[in-house]
Amino acid sequence: MKIQQIYTKCLAQGAYYISSEGEVAIIDPLREVGDYLDMAKQEGANIKYVFETHFHADFVSGHLDLAQKTGAQIVYGQTAEPNFPAHIAKDGEKFRIGKLQLQAIHTPGHTMESTCYLLYDEQQKPIAIFTGDTLFLGDVGRPDLAQKAAHLSQEDLAGILYDSLYKKILPLPDDIVVYPAHGAGSACGKNMIDATQDTLGNQKKTNYALNQPNKQAFVQAVTEGLTAPPAYFSLNVALNKQGSQSVDAVLAQSAKALSAQEFENILQSQKATVLDVRHADTFCKGFIPEAINIGLAGDFAPWVGTILQDVQTPLLLVAEENQVEEAIIRLSRVGFDYVLGYLAGGVAAWQKAGKPLSSIKRISAEDFAGQKTDTAILDVRKQGEYEKQHLQHAKHLPLADIHAWSKNLDKIKPYTLHCQGGYRSMIATSFLHKQGFQNLQEIAGGFASLAKTNLPLSKANSCAL
Repeated sequence: MKIQQIYTKCLAQGAYYISSEGEVAIIDPLREVGDYLDMAKQEGANIKYVFETHFHADFVSGHLDLAQKTGAQIVYGQTAEPNFPAHIAKDGEKFRIGKLQLQAIHTPGHTMESTCYLLYDEQQKPIAIFTGDTLFLGDVGRPDLAQKAAHLSQEDLAGILYDSLYKKILPLPDDIVVYPAHGAGSACGKNMIDATQDTLGNQKKTNYALNQPNKQAFVQAVTEGLTAPPAYFSLNVALNKQGSQSVDAVLAQSAKALSAQEFENILQSQKATVLDVRHADTFCKGFIPEAINIGLAGDFAPWVGTILQDVQTPLLLVAEENQVEEAIIRLSRVGFDYVLGYLAGGVAAWQKAGKPLSSIKRISAEDFAGQKTDTAILDVRKQGEYEKQHLQHAKHLPLADIHAWSKNLDKIKPYTLHCQGGYRSMIATSFLHKQGFQNLQEIAGGFASLAKTNLPLSKANSCAL
């Protein structure tokens, strides 16, 4: 028996590989399926099933490609209606993988088709549960992502989720290992911890959602403080439900080297968005006018989805030569398949062709502390980060909400942006630059560096830790 979690940190996503006696089940696979195929080949095993816990909103799954390449059967939970052949499991139905069994437990609430899979070992003892977005570590799935499709309010869905958790999951043995689909950093929950697996017994003790006195209290607790989901979530659900092309096909059509002139022609004729995936330190010194910087070194794909929003946005890539394929694959994970090509030779080739570059002023925290300026300070971190501690005069404007708050800023006034370390603030600054803001500067090292200067800070809020 083998249980392996394949965790993709930049997506905070966990897929699972389960094998026994030459048979394999994959749960919630990423869109690129090569790793699963290689693992099965190394074991001399056959992938028998691809189990999906629900129609994912934050990434595009590899279920169809994996099934086409292996002959595996795709399995969804009760009430799922995919637009392709799949087995719709009844609540309680069991599936054999070698000497193991996986039992489908229909747990609606996060979405109406949401299903957990309970794993039984060779002695028919339940040993692990793969909870998808129904139960996270420290949290539960947000109940507001399926309301349009289900014609239910988030309160209705939260009540349904309560019944699923309290009647079907909590009665299970404490020693069962919980394997969720996401960890800390995912937008599918609001209170996830850093761990990627835990016992159910410990979650019963520590998870706030599993310690509510009644359904009403649960509904209030899990719906409180929810922010609007990223715009691309609904588009990813549609791709997972309808089907999408393989990553191989996406790479073949997207990895086109373009000369500076070809790049510019496409930029002008197709009104494409220039996505520069280089490090912020490099980007700020010289970039193609109106490019948005979302570096590969951070939570790339989720921020692409949040900032660009529409998966059909035509994109032109600026990247280091060894970053191109990785960028295309990571874009495809969240459904951004319309990459029209990349700039061969990078910014140096653009500059050599005599074409203009823009730049952004990036200064150290020490230099900023010594500046005498009336600039407005914009803190683009998350709410919890800001509440923990911030510059006394900083205005809190989270990056995730930039499409809304940027409309209310004066494009003439000076602004200084920072996040925690400099990744998100360069995303925000490049976005504002594209919108026509010119009097901008950004802090290298973010709040982590600012906190070491003599600038006045708010008092640390221990309750926000």
